[in-house]
Amino acid sequence: MAAKRRQFGRVRKLPSGRYQARYVGPDGQLRPAPETFRTKRDADDWLADKQTEMRRGDWHDPDAGKVAFGPYALAWIKERELTSTTRQLYGSLLKHHLEPVLGSINLAEISPPLVRRWRADKLAASTGPTVAKAYALLRAILGTAVSDQLIRRNPCQVKGASTVHTPERPTATVQEVYALADVIQPRYRTLVLMAGFLGLRWGELIGLHRRDIDLEHGSVRVRRSVAELGNGQREIKAPKSAAGKRTVSIPGVILRDICEHLSLYAEPGADGRVFIGAKKATPRRNHFNRLWHKACREAGIKGLHFHDLRHTGNTLTASTGASTRELMARMGHSTARAALIYQHASADRDRLIADALSGLVERGRRDTDERKGHAGDTDG
Repeated sequence: MAAKRRQFGRVRKLPSGRYQARYVGPDGQLRPAPETFRTKRDADDWLADKQTEMRRGDWHDPDAGKVAFGPYALAWIKERELTSTTRQLYGSLLKHHLEPVLGSINLAEISPPLVRRWRADKLAASTGPTVAKAYALLRAILGTAVSDQLIRRNPCQVKGASTVHTPERPTATVQEVYALADVIQPRYRTLVLMAGFLGLRWGELIGLHRRDIDLEHGSVRVRRSVAELGNGQREIKAPKSAAGKRTVSIPGVILRDICEHLSLYAEPGADGRVFIGAKKATPRRNHFNRLWHKACREAGIKGLHFHDLRHTGNTLTASTGASTRELMARMGHSTARAALIYQHASADRDRLIADALSGLVERGRRDTDERKGHAGDTDG
């Protein structure tokens, strides 16, 4: 009796004694298994799995992932609508952290163990935040490769590896903000005050024009930001998100400082820039940083970055009891995560206040009890 003909695929025994499995894929190409099998049963089981994949429409072209990671990643960056600063960051991460190890490796060959080894080596040689950003970029690129059906699943499976853990930055006190404003170059005094009490970013402050400041209603409109690129060029762009375009009310205590600054240092006209250098140019961050560090030394303040003034403004705002939505609107955030951080800080401070209040109450009660006790002694 003739042997029953196989309906799907073929299995043949090789001279080595192992078995090879082959089948015709949906594309009409003959597809051999990537490895040989010890027994005919193992080869049959592999073919059965492939047949099931094809019936479910879940078949994956094993040759699709034979694309080098480097060129695919470059194309991935090029195809996306990114800001110049983000494009520059991705290009740097790819060039310095991903391409040297993974650039020539095919997408299909990037496995979870390979990703873990790459990350461990980078952590041993680089700072944690940089590795986290590089890992996040790698995961995003390979996620697109999954969508493109070049690979079956994303090999980036390390939980939390893309989370950037940065140490908590210091927050300047009101007294420190004024101390810095008093010793920095006079044309930057109001820049320090607005950063500290409005919580605006450097790029947002430098991007302000006269028309953005409404002295009558005491508010500042944030509509643009100036970004400095690594090649020295500057780019005027909209804020990161729609929430970044906002109107921020000015605390009355610094309105006079802003008025004086506009009359002494800002460019004339509605389109005039609010903050300019001594040579009438838009200030550059590296030059201002030298002035900032000098001011910190004169004020006796250590380890404070200019951006930390934004934390001061946000912390003070949270301490007023502002709601999460109000904090988000003032800070220019589209999500509640950052606002909740400042609210938590405010809650911690409120706990200290409550503890101190409790101490005052307890001392007051003791004093009252002592007076009652003395009165009782006298009556006796």
